[in-house]
Amino acid sequence: MLVNGKWDADWHPIQKKDTAGRFVRQTSSFRDWITPDASENNSEVSYPAEAGRYHLFVALICPWASRTLLVRAIKGLEDVISISIVEPQITKQGWKFGNFAGATGHDKQIGAEYVHQLYTHSEAHYTGRATVPILWDKKTKTIVNNESADIIQILNSSFNEFSNTNIDLRPNELLPQISSLNNELYEQLNNGVYKAGFASSQLAYEEAFEQVFRMLDKLDGQLADGRKYLLGEQLTESDIRTFVTLIRFDIAYFGLFKCNLKRIVDYKYLQPYMLRILALPNIKNTVSVEHIKAGYYSVKALNPSGIIPVGPDISQWRINDENA
Repeated sequence: MLVNGKWDADWHPIQKKDTAGRFVRQTSSFRDWITPDASENNSEVSYPAEAGRYHLFVALICPWASRTLLVRAIKGLEDVISISIVEPQITKQGWKFGNFAGATGHDKQIGAEYVHQLYTHSEAHYTGRATVPILWDKKTKTIVNNESADIIQILNSSFNEFSNTNIDLRPNELLPQISSLNNELYEQLNNGVYKAGFASSQLAYEEAFEQVFRMLDKLDGQLADGRKYLLGEQLTESDIRTFVTLIRFDIAYFGLFKCNLKRIVDYKYLQPYMLRILALPNIKNTVSVEHIKAGYYSVKALNPSGIIPVGPDISQWRINDENA
């Protein structure tokens, strides 16, 4: 991580833990906003929405980064906001730019070799972890926001002038339900798999394990009435948050993170639901099984040998009219 602007220690997956061995995730540091007209917002600084001005730095292994890619695709903003994709393997200095198949090569914004250099370019004495996603302002060469929950909201509403769809992932009439479900998803599933995988005690692991499968069972039951998405017939932000965990579950979380009670393919309703979202226009382009495997299985604390498993069989992921 970075300490006072200097790389201080080799990257390690466990950011922080409590006295019971529970994994504790770092809080994001850059929380400025983008609005259509740079009007005031809850953040300290508000930037104006402009086509071609902003850039996303992402890792295809990372669910938090990938959900920003999903919203970018769903809103039709591919020509409005450019992207850089880092290599999937996490090095001793964290995320690295390079030529792994599917990555976008060297950084063209400031010539960085590692993502942490974007942080110190933005804040010379930054202390903390250098995470993705990053929403970057090309004009001022600085980080606008590094919190994925903020970024997906920004992409959903701030660039509507440039969007080629009328999809709203946060409709006003569903906001209370979205907010409530999002909180459950984060605590029990999205971050829950990490709390299981990076637990430092049996107690912490079993506690997280139980929460993960309680949430999966709840979601499967919620879909049992034939609804298309979690809150009905309309795709919402909650579906995006759910999808990025489901798509990685059988590939990485089931084995590497010891979330091995059931696979997503074993659920009657969750598996078809996941495939419905995967079948949406341009969503498949945000998913790389190769990056997911190469990235997660490069974490030496969990997989010292570095051996990447051959499975699972994902032939059932084929996209056809039945899933759409």
